[in-house]
Amino acid sequence: MTREIISTDKSPAAIGPYSQGIVSGGMLFTAGQLGIDAETGSFVCDTAAGQAAKALENARAVIEAGGMTFDDVVKVTVFLRDMNDFAAVNEVYAKVFSQNPPARSAVEVARLPVDAAVEIEMICIKQ
Repeated sequence: MTREIISTDKSPAAIGPYSQGIVSGGMLFTAGQLGIDAETGSFVCDTAAGQAAKALENARAVIEAGGMTFDDVVKVTVFLRDMNDFAAVNEVYAKVFSQNPPARSAVEVARLPVDAAVEIEMICIKQ
């Protein structure tokens, strides 16, 4: 099975030894995306909702670079620094996936890279 590395300058560069995304077997797997602006390398804001909106935008850029769209997303995992932010992040998320949303998990974690409030990863299957 072949593996295609996905990389785009429309999403922040990897901050470690990993790829922004991988396509293999008709599936695309994104790395966790943070609410960081690709041009400045800084968080767009301090709020979980604002970081979630940017993380979703960054994930979209990776998915599109892999030749897919949000319609191809089948599973999303949302990592939260604080589960008290769940409702605010859910509100942002619902705007992106308003129709036929993918399966999703949301978990609170002890800490995220560069002290992010939110990290979002996705799995897509070409429809």
